[in-house]
Amino acid sequence: MSAIQGETFQSRSVQVKVLSVEQGEGRGARVRRSIGRPELRSFDPFLMLDEFKGGKPAGFPDHPHRGFETVSYMLPTSEGIFLHEDFEGHKGTLGPGDLQWMTAGRGIVHAEMPGNDKIAHGLQLWVNLSSKDKMCEPAYQELPASSVPVTTVEGVTARVIAGEALGVVSPVYTRTPTSYLHFEMEPNSRLQQPIPEAWNAFAYVLSGSGTFGQGSQAKVSDAHHTLALTKGTGQDGLEVVAGDKGLSFVLISGQPIGEPVVQHGPFVMNTRAEIQQAFEDYYNGENGFEKAKSWQSGIGLTRM
Repeated sequence: MSAIQGETFQSRSVQVKVLSVEQGEGRGARVRRSIGRPELRSFDPFLMLDEFKGGKPAGFPDHPHRGFETVSYMLPTSEGIFLHEDFEGHKGTLGPGDLQWMTAGRGIVHAEMPGNDKIAHGLQLWVNLSSKDKMCEPAYQELPASSVPVTTVEGVTARVIAGEALGVVSPVYTRTPTSYLHFEMEPNSRLQQPIPEAWNAFAYVLSGSGTFGQGSQAKVSDAHHTLALTKGTGQDGLEVVAGDKGLSFVLISGQPIGEPVVQHGPFVMNTRAEIQQAFEDYYNGENGFEKAKSWQSGIGLTRM
């Protein structure tokens, strides 16, 4: 398997380049918002991508979700860990390189808080669900770092969170067809990663720098920039060449749902009436939120 598809490979180009500036979120956590900021709102099927950093007492206390999925990925270089707990009694720990793919479906109330005194560093992606899946039962897919497929080819290391890269396939099932890849590239290495032609795609640079695209359309980018990619007939995927100090970035793509998106805080539905119903269900403890009124996490201690 080669990191290069061939000389006939046609790369997507960078359509929009946006710098993510650090801001406060939750209880004292610091995030850099990528998808979900005004310039990149509702990048179908993605609702949000945050790069987060936080240690005690920062975090994300008890809060609800409905109608989408949250994907929490702790970067392999993170020194801190995060604890998770929900109102169904599910508990877990996310350490360096670990993955949690949570389907909120009809309703989850949970907390996400630092588990030690060191700084936890990771990414959280929100993936929308189609109308037929929004009220599905909540579910988890959790992979420790040792179970996240990793391969290295020609100076390019791929951690395959979802989808396929460099001949390696993730075991994660995605209700909304999604590819989520973390690439770490040695200086001046080259990658050509296929992307389905009809899918929307973006890259987020974590560290280092690189050139994204081909020829006169190529753009150089460094850390904390989001690159929304073009989508057109005959474009095979994305070509990337790492800079002199190497490059670490995530490449995320997905099949557009093509349905109306109405979001209010932690609820994402198709109509305003469904959002109103979600709030009523949450506060009344109904339709998936039956345990919400009486539950309090042991790690968060603060409700929405």
